[in-house]
Parts: sequence; C-alpha cells; structure tokens
Amino acid sequence: MRMLEPVVLSLALAIGAAVATPLRAGEKTVVVELFTSQGCSSCPPADALMEKLVAKDHVIALSLHVDYWDYIGWKDRFADPAYTARQKAYARSSGRNMVYTPQMIVNGIDQVVGAKPMELADVITAHAGAERRAEVMVERDGDRLRIGLLPLGEGRGGAYVLQLVRYTDERTVKITRGENAGQTITYLHVVDGWETIGDWDGVSVKSIEARIDGDRPAVILVQEQGPGQIIAAAELD
Repeated sequence: MRMLEPVVLSLALAIGAAVATPLRAGEKTVVVELFTSQGCSSCPPADALMEKLVAKDHVIALSLHVDYWDYIGWKDRFADPAYTARQKAYARSSGRNMVYTPQMIVNGIDQVVGAKPMELADVITAHAGAERRAEVMVERDGDRLRIGLLPLGEGRGGAYVLQLVRYTDERTVKITRGENAGQTITYLHVVDGWETIGDWDGVSVKSIEARIDGDRPAVILVQEQGPGQIIAAAELD
C-alpha cells in the first residue's frame, strides 16, 4: 500500500462521474453481511434470500461462512475462523454474549435474526435514506485499486478502517452429512478474502492504492473501528 501522487488523487475523486468501470459508490449504498453455515439447518432460507439482495443496486450483500457448526457432521468448505471472529466482535461491540446463524448485520450496526424479508427490507430502507457521511470511489488499473475517500458535509473525525473484501458470485454445494444432509444449496456472494488496507480520520481527503489479484468482484468498506458503523462502501464487479 502507498500514497498516491496529487494528480492521481484528483483522478480518483473524479471516478464516480467519469470512469466507465461498473461502480456502486457510497450514495444510498447499504451493506448486508449474512453470517451463515452449511451445517446450520436454519440457514437455507436466509441463503435463499441473498438472491433478492444481490439483485438490488443499492445493496452490497456478502455471505460470511462461520466454522462453529463444523463439529456436528459437516465441515463448511467456505468457513473461515476470521469470519467467526468478526461476528463475535460485532456481538461484543453491541453488548451481546452469544453468536448464532443465520444473522444479518446491516451497515455494521443493526441486526436481523434469521430470514425475515419484511424486517430486513425496513432496516435497509432506513439506512438507504440516512445521511451520507463519506464518499468512497474506486478505480481498477490492472492489479491495482485506486481508492479515493471524501468526507461529506462538515465531516466527523474518528477512527475508521478501510477493508478490501473479495467474493465469488456463486458456488453450489451438495451436502451429504450433518443437519442439511441431502440438500444441494447454491450460495451467492461467498466471501473468500478480507483484509484491512488502511485507516482514515474521517475528515481529510485521502487516496490510497491496494494490490488486487484475479478478476473476482471487489468491495471497499469504510467502517468505524470496533467494528462499528459502515459509513461508506463501493463495489467493483
């Protein structure tokens, strides 16, 4: 990771209006993280709900597979202890002492338990209409991402982290053991990469560059440390 030259910074901040690369920037964008598991019998309805979420232009939907159900007969091949740790961190930051699946976390602060389309729709609508606090813009140049950060309004200082998330659009699994034995389930937007690429004070204009491998989609999240609220997000398909 390195800082960009001023001329590149100006380019990065103009991406939203000028670049032809598919982009969803921070305006009215809502991030939904689904914590799920192939070994959870309650999860398939929530996994199926992802189909509706990924079709919405203003929603970035991410499936994070956790590993704490692996002991009951089926090892989730997409699970990562890091996603379990992220879910536990959300629980701690909100004063909860347990985790479960399926759980959806919306913009880092609101949760929806299970597959409840109407409740989830209401939460997404509320976040989509909320005040925008920052803009994040992204341009891909070969194996590099150029990322520009712009505070909106007067800006709010704080401690924010920039996260690069990679996912695979669709993966289908035939499950032969455990609670979902006999089912063939298709999972959408399966997260298979998550890294912190920088930090931000929330009030200054900033530009950074990050390396990226492969042609899978990439998501940039700007999130309060904690983890806390996701204040901006952008996606490159």
